[in-house]
Amino acid sequence: MATQPRIVCMANQKGGVGKTTTAINLGTALAATGQQVLIVDLDPQGNASTGVGVEARDRHITSYEVLTGTATLGEAQIQTAVPGLTLIPSTVDLSGVEFELATDRHRSHRLARALEQFPLSPTGRPLDFVLIDCPPSLNVLTINAMVASHSALVPLQCEFFALEGLSQLMRTIELVRTNLNPHLEIEGVVLTMYDRRNKLSAQVEQDVRAFLGDKVYRTKIPRNVRISEAPSHGKPAIIYDHRCAGSIAYMKLAGEVIQTQKQRLAA
Repeated sequence: MATQPRIVCMANQKGGVGKTTTAINLGTALAATGQQVLIVDLDPQGNASTGVGVEARDRHITSYEVLTGTATLGEAQIQTAVPGLTLIPSTVDLSGVEFELATDRHRSHRLARALEQFPLSPTGRPLDFVLIDCPPSLNVLTINAMVASHSALVPLQCEFFALEGLSQLMRTIELVRTNLNPHLEIEGVVLTMYDRRNKLSAQVEQDVRAFLGDKVYRTKIPRNVRISEAPSHGKPAIIYDHRCAGSIAYMKLAGEVIQTQKQRLAA
């Protein structure tokens, strides 16, 4: 019997912290090591879709159709230019899904049910990881992602209010765990936009590690211009410039994620 994929949502109610950047680059890095990875773009802005090179004109069936029940994940799946990495794209249509599902008392479980019927990549190999890119708000899309996921991976920008935002997110995760998905856990916290020359980055790291201990990844994602440039070329940073500091960091992060999953499966 095939092992079920590890389903992880990129979660943080704050915008601009690196959720989408982490989804596309961690997904690419995992695929580069031979993992079969699916990215589900659950943000109406569709930045994860753009970031892996899928133009808006090529997004014929999207996460909107999946959530409204007019298409399956298999029908929406697109093979990206990265071997082993597929995508469920998004368009601005997704912004209307909350209104469309308003009367459905099972609306929070739409994505979870779709994923239960979808264990394979286009090659027929079982998926190893499903990464869900959430919007920067707490709405029906984020709740669907958390209900469908085994865990939440939290990109945390090294800034003054980082711990305040993290506390809010922890409360949200606890509410979802209590009411909708008792198995949801923290996959890990990854520090993003880290500047070793800035004392604030070191202070945030110290505070977060004191708060969450080994749930904070050893790898830190640095501020890096190549990471910022890559989406405008429709490529993950790891494809755009695999030797830049940001790409190297995401490869190291993928190694940590894989090692944790191996330990989990061996337990």
